[in-house]
Amino acid sequence: MMNKNIFILAGRKSVHLQMKLTFRPYNLQLKYPFTIANYSRTTTPVVLTQIEHKGFVGYGEASLPQYLGETQESVMQFLRRVNLKQFANPHNIEAIMRYVDSLAEGNTAAKASVDIALHDLVGKMEGKPWHRIWELDETQTPNTTYTIGIDTDDIVCKKTEEAASLFKILKVKLGGQNDKQMIETIRSVTNLPLAVDANQGWTDREEALDMIHWLKEKGVVMIEQPMDKTDLENNAWLTQHSPLPIYADESVQRLNDVDRLKDVFTGINIKLMKCTGMNEAWKMAQRAKQLGMKTMLGCMTETSCAISAASQLSPVADFADLDGNLLITNDCFAGTKIVDGKITLTRLPGIGAEPIKE
Repeated sequence: MMNKNIFILAGRKSVHLQMKLTFRPYNLQLKYPFTIANYSRTTTPVVLTQIEHKGFVGYGEASLPQYLGETQESVMQFLRRVNLKQFANPHNIEAIMRYVDSLAEGNTAAKASVDIALHDLVGKMEGKPWHRIWELDETQTPNTTYTIGIDTDDIVCKKTEEAASLFKILKVKLGGQNDKQMIETIRSVTNLPLAVDANQGWTDREEALDMIHWLKEKGVVMIEQPMDKTDLENNAWLTQHSPLPIYADESVQRLNDVDRLKDVFTGINIKLMKCTGMNEAWKMAQRAKQLGMKTMLGCMTETSCAISAASQLSPVADFADLDGNLLITNDCFAGTKIVDGKITLTRLPGIGAEPIKE
């Protein structure tokens, strides 16, 4: 296990002629238990990374919810294999990430932790945040949803009351036995627009379509991953008949998934931890646009490091669900803010985040 004080010198510019990758485990504490259709948790393990080069320090993160199949130990084992010293120029992100991706199958969050730190490093060397490097308009960022997880009526009401004055749209986790009750409980508190994430929880397409029509009447504006990720036929049928746009989540992981989903979903949800980071996320967003598909940016439970990284792409997104840092009590980074519900980018170079001094 790496020393917890590994980042003490992070604010200073220690000169390295070669890129130096270091990392440490960190555990996120959730404000409330996070419950979806098939499990619940109160913490999320992460691994924090940094890459030093010529006096600059870039920061990254791997977030590891249970369903991803990665652990802190598996991530650190992977990162020990990464030899960045063979690359003289960190600006060659494409070649570096192709090498990192080739080290092993899967391990997408581990790879994302390198990618994010690399982007942060390069952005700092350029003196620009990545949304400016990509020539995106920072005023075009969307509102982010705020997630209301499955819980008791009292807790759902409490969560909703806390969020209703701060956000313009809420996200509701469904796919359980009491979906309509969940919506009615939220509607007893607020009339804000709702996004619904069924987390593959619906199994009958006709029943799912009836539910979507009912949800539309209740002010729901989009549906995420209604049915099993492998059931493309029924997801496509549902998208064709649905009065609301339907976005893929579990059905889309990486760039090579996008083309096959063109006529299956209205759009795709891009998450850095699933697609190996910002380099591939940018390509996915561009490809979706070429195919006439909508784009959503999502997240795991993360610190403001990874959230700020994802938010650099947010001006191209139709929907955003970048609230992972707002669900925890021990964020160790400061970065992207939510102002009146809207994603608000910082002017910091790189990913737009900086560590909070302990």
